[in-house]
Amino acid sequence: MTKNLARGDWTRVSDLLKNYGIVLAFVLLVTVLAVISPNHVFATPKNFVNVLKQTAINGILSIGMMFVITSGSIDLSVGSTVALTGVVAAMFSHPGAYPLIVPILLACVVGALVGLFNGFAVAYGGIPSFIVTLGSMTMVRGLALITSGGSPISGVSKEFEQIAGLVGSVPLLAIYYVAIIAVAAFVLNKTVFGRHVYAVGGNEIAAQVTGVRVRGVKLAVFAIAGLLAGIAGLLNASRTIIGAPSAGVGYELDAIAAVVIGGVSMSGGLGKWYGVVIGSLFIAVMGNGLDLLGVDSNYQQVIKGAIIILAVFWDLRGKQSLSLSS
Repeated sequence: MTKNLARGDWTRVSDLLKNYGIVLAFVLLVTVLAVISPNHVFATPKNFVNVLKQTAINGILSIGMMFVITSGSIDLSVGSTVALTGVVAAMFSHPGAYPLIVPILLACVVGALVGLFNGFAVAYGGIPSFIVTLGSMTMVRGLALITSGGSPISGVSKEFEQIAGLVGSVPLLAIYYVAIIAVAAFVLNKTVFGRHVYAVGGNEIAAQVTGVRVRGVKLAVFAIAGLLAGIAGLLNASRTIIGAPSAGVGYELDAIAAVVIGGVSMSGGLGKWYGVVIGSLFIAVMGNGLDLLGVDSNYQQVIKGAIIILAVFWDLRGKQSLSLSS
């Protein structure tokens, strides 16, 4: 009986770590950085505002990536989409040239079109998402370079700059991010489409047998990822005051890292939106803290890659444990 109790206690601890391990790790990371950062600068209000700004762009991309990965696919083109949509938005945001709504809509439309291209190739062309988005990553980056003539687009209007400005001391980027989180959480948890996304990622054949329009779901999740990448490109261009064709390099890595660290299974069908939010905050806080500690950016890339591998390993071990227990 004592053995059974011990086994039950261990199971409860294991479930607790599986569900809330990322939250505990995040709290530990924040605590350590607050203590060891030079002059405790990490814990200052100004730095927290910087962290919110850094979280928002990757966080918006991560929400789109969450839809794609939950459905059992992947999107490597979001970083290039940030570059292209930022260039397009900046081109149409010169003072007095066009109303502010024009660059905003164009960034959203261009991003959604890239997503639809990826989704159509995956859903109706039968091409693996890794291959499709690897190709479109290069294509879209090339389009950004062609559109901009290889140089950053500058000279944007003051109104365009204010898109990513402040309301008091609160970054508008954070407000946009919270709004997008709220919409994504509602869609995934309260709509038929959200249940279908999980169903397709969990077992595509079973989902199709039960009447789920698998192709439509795949097309939609890539369109969502593209749209959110377009919004991220617009906000990034506003924040940096230029539309750079070199922007967004490696952003897809950060988005995938946030999703995987947040507990979304790389094989699809499992994961929660709040885990992705914590994952995005984790990536931003880690990057900010390493910068404050003077860690070289090249080493930071090594650390991010290692975290992705560990997160996927943890995911696989969890699935093996589930299969053995069942």
